[in-house]
Amino acid sequence: MDITTGLPAIDSHRDLHIWIIENLKMVPVPERAYGNFFEEHCYIILHVPQNLKTTQGAARDLHYWVGKKAGAEAQGAAGTFVQHLQETLGGATVQHREAQGYESDCFCSYFHPGVIYRKGGLTSALKHVETNMYNIQRLLRIKGRKHVSATEVELSWNSFNKDDIFLLDLGNVMIQWNGPKSSISEKARGLALACSLQARERGGRAHIGVVDDESQATDLMEIMEAVLGCRVGNLYTTMPNKRINQLQKANVRLYHVYEKGEDLVIQELATRPLTQDLLREEDCYILDQGGFRIYVWQGRMSGLQEKRAAFSRALGFIQAKGYPSYTNVEVLNDGAESAAFKQLFGTWSVKQHRNRNLGGTGGMGKLSQVKLDVSKLHSQPELAAQLRMVDDCSGKVEVWCIQDISRQPVHPKLYGQVYAGNCYLVLYTYQKMGQVQYILYLWQGHQATKHKIKALNSNAEELDLMHHGALVQEYVTMGSEPPHFLAIFQGQLVVFQGSTEHSGKGPPASATRLFHVQGTDSCNTRTMEVPARASALNSSDIFLLVTASICYLWFGKGCSGDQREMARMVVTVISEKNMDIVMEGQEPPQFWEALGGRAPYPSNKSLPEDVSNFQPRLFECSSPKGHLVLSEMVFFSQKDLDKHDVMLLDTCHEIFLWLGEAASEQKKAVAWGREYLQTHPAGRSQATPIVLVKQGHEPPTFTGWFFTWDPYKWTNNQSYEEVVDGSLRAVSAIAEITAEVHNFRLSRWPSTGRTGPLALQALKGSQNSSENELELGPNVGGTGTGASASSYHSSPGSMINGGLARKQLMHQAAEDLPEGVDPAHKEFYLSDADFQDIFGKSKEEFYSMAKWKQQQEKKQLGFF
Repeated sequence: MDITTGLPAIDSHRDLHIWIIENLKMVPVPERAYGNFFEEHCYIILHVPQNLKTTQGAARDLHYWVGKKAGAEAQGAAGTFVQHLQETLGGATVQHREAQGYESDCFCSYFHPGVIYRKGGLTSALKHVETNMYNIQRLLRIKGRKHVSATEVELSWNSFNKDDIFLLDLGNVMIQWNGPKSSISEKARGLALACSLQARERGGRAHIGVVDDESQATDLMEIMEAVLGCRVGNLYTTMPNKRINQLQKANVRLYHVYEKGEDLVIQELATRPLTQDLLREEDCYILDQGGFRIYVWQGRMSGLQEKRAAFSRALGFIQAKGYPSYTNVEVLNDGAESAAFKQLFGTWSVKQHRNRNLGGTGGMGKLSQVKLDVSKLHSQPELAAQLRMVDDCSGKVEVWCIQDISRQPVHPKLYGQVYAGNCYLVLYTYQKMGQVQYILYLWQGHQATKHKIKALNSNAEELDLMHHGALVQEYVTMGSEPPHFLAIFQGQLVVFQGSTEHSGKGPPASATRLFHVQGTDSCNTRTMEVPARASALNSSDIFLLVTASICYLWFGKGCSGDQREMARMVVTVISEKNMDIVMEGQEPPQFWEALGGRAPYPSNKSLPEDVSNFQPRLFECSSPKGHLVLSEMVFFSQKDLDKHDVMLLDTCHEIFLWLGEAASEQKKAVAWGREYLQTHPAGRSQATPIVLVKQGHEPPTFTGWFFTWDPYKWTNNQSYEEVVDGSLRAVSAIAEITAEVHNFRLSRWPSTGRTGPLALQALKGSQNSSENELELGPNVGGTGTGASASSYHSSPGSMINGGLARKQLMHQAAEDLPEGVDPAHKEFYLSDADFQDIFGKSKEEFYSMAKWKQQQEKKQLGFF
């Protein structure tokens, strides 16, 4: 395709389309080859999500990928094609520029279990993948945590190191060699990539072996040494990759881009926190996220030429800033912004002229008014997730107050009465699909001491151990309680100032106290004691003023009937004194006297935060250098949760931290959640609840954010150890191939200590010729071993015409052989002519025979 011939065919039933730039044309890549990228080429990738629930922002993502050895002409063509495609597809498309080895999380999320960087250019690219192709020898270096990449490297021990995973791909056999410093999760992800290659490129018929410990995998090491020779020297330790942490990503700057005469002006407008009203629809802007990514935002009224210049302006900005050339670029149109871009701003609302994302959670506010039906919440976890309610709160409730370093049970009559200077544990037990489930709320008052907070955490750990690790733990800060927590107390949660030892006598008496009542139903009502002065009032809400002789229930002008009804229920919890209802503007003099006199107070109605356009995001967590580093799973699903991971799910109202059962850094999870909130570019509330969810104990408020959820997934999956110890090492073919290697093994010359290339060719011939014996499938493409053995091996000085004289080898005992000759393979050292004369066949024909036939002929001819 060229620029004038229109769009290539796009299958509406596929979400991913990939083209390679070849001879300045777009050539479709076979679907089975997706994830393979040749480093001398450029590619174009179009993603059109088929499932609206997984759509993260714009309807489409359009990437152009640049190989590290791609020419300037190919890069220019790719950029032009992307622009042409974008104009044809329409504005609801986000454009990305990707550089090899530095791809965005969005790009990497398309390819499971990883991407493969392949050597070569035009000729090799014509055949991306040939299924059942066994005539191959390559070494892949596998790196990455969630986003895995495999790079083709030199077929040599020099390519190996202590930290990474390496896959020696020999066609019929693939050997995964695990660096001694690699983690179990890296090993598992490397194995997943090997199994994917086995299925896609070898029709499932290749055999996989794993080297975890060289001393315990002698058979596989035999094969590796036959190909790579004997390893000389020690393995080196790699330098850790420089990964951008959340603190660096929080450094956001917005620039206005415009032309002034013939000059292009880039003017800095604002830094964190950014607000949406900074973006004007007639202009273009550059947003720099700490040099990690450059966003170009194009207003819907901006000109066509400005839009076409977006990438060139971004690249010019990168160069001017001195950022690396591989810095990721994302170009967005007004109304089609990605979730990652929108969440860099304090708030983001959808304007009328913009297309609301059909997969969003619009209408969530209306859902909260629906009468809860426990059966629906369990059968429709997406409803539970949006309402933040696991059930109708009819389960069992237990409450403890933290006293010194221990927890003391609270009398049921005092449930819901808490103090700002205390910490509480609230254990909720309920049934889900016949199984007992638990949620442990860790409530922390604003005035609680560090000593009490520490005791709160240690007591929570103790309770979790008592329940065998089955507790979902939610960290709740005073004033930011989730709906389910409030509903447990039927909307009668009252927060008193100060601290108490909970003697069972209720709150202490005081001369004058003022309580702020907020909420319209049992799921959102809380009452908090505030300073007893007039400035604390607000016309939108209801306040209860308690004096020594009477209490006043004050209704602000902006309050609703539902608010008034909930307030009347709360009054009985706080005071049993006579109550007078006072309307704003009709207060008696005694009311103002109790508050110390009149004073100005807010009269505007407070509007709830609009989060209907917020899209949940899933990240993998790590902290290699002490600071939180996140990798996003952009189009996430349950398969992104691995038992070795700690994952962070941001749903705006809550931060979920999912703990895999084998995760090594579980104790860091809460600290990671807090660091995420502290460093968030949008300036998120530090009081946002943090929820710890353990693998296998996920509540519907968590699972409902996933498109599908299989509750039996964790019981059906084999672990890495089970796969390696079971199915892989049970393959008898590995032993047979090792025997073939023994048969063709050259001795190690004293000068180099390495096996010669002939061994590599012999192994290759062995694999291709023994297809019936090993059941490894047909030979595609032949062996490619037309050259003689002598052309592959440098000879010692005593070799004649490419080999040793026959009298030095025939009928000779091991001690009488020339130095360096392997007694088990004396025939190797014959010249081609002598070998043909003695055995009546070429070396290639001889080596293609079964081992027992070779041994029989060697005995007969004096070479055994």
